[in-house]
Amino acid sequence: MFERFFPDAYMESTYVIPFEKLYEEGVRGVIFDIDNTLVPHGAPADKRAKVLFKRLEQIGFSSCLISNNQEARVKLFNQDIGTNYIYNAHKPSVKNYIKAMRIMGTDQTNTVFIGDQLFTDVWGAKRAGIRNILVKPIHPKEEIQIVLKRYLEKLVLHFYNKKNA
Repeated sequence: MFERFFPDAYMESTYVIPFEKLYEEGVRGVIFDIDNTLVPHGAPADKRAKVLFKRLEQIGFSSCLISNNQEARVKLFNQDIGTNYIYNAHKPSVKNYIKAMRIMGTDQTNTVFIGDQLFTDVWGAKRAGIRNILVKPIHPKEEIQIVLKRYLEKLVLHFYNKKNA
């Protein structure tokens, strides 16, 4: 029943993902959510995020940020990162996942999406046919509509963990 929402992988943090291994497996493009995936909600890029994007570039990845936030928020985060971005993305709509791949020059076979929410990030990536990695939220402070979705996510993740135990 909940399988359609199960992530392809579930990791502690974006910052522990073995990106070199993904590259060896043929992944060439990485799409990221921003808030609570890379930094706490509303925060600018921190040192850890800046180092990660430099590392990704050195490995050979193309990257793109995809956010439901408005341009001002995405631009603030990206000002020291300098990667591609799509704002007001309407995730889980498939349209902007496909646009991100087109921008990076990748496709469903060599792209991975990384985000912290099941019903927007992961569900959209799954619908677009993209490999996906769910990460635990960086910070507990979130907008009320996200807090409400987290209760449903806990239920889905219970069954996900049970299946993968």
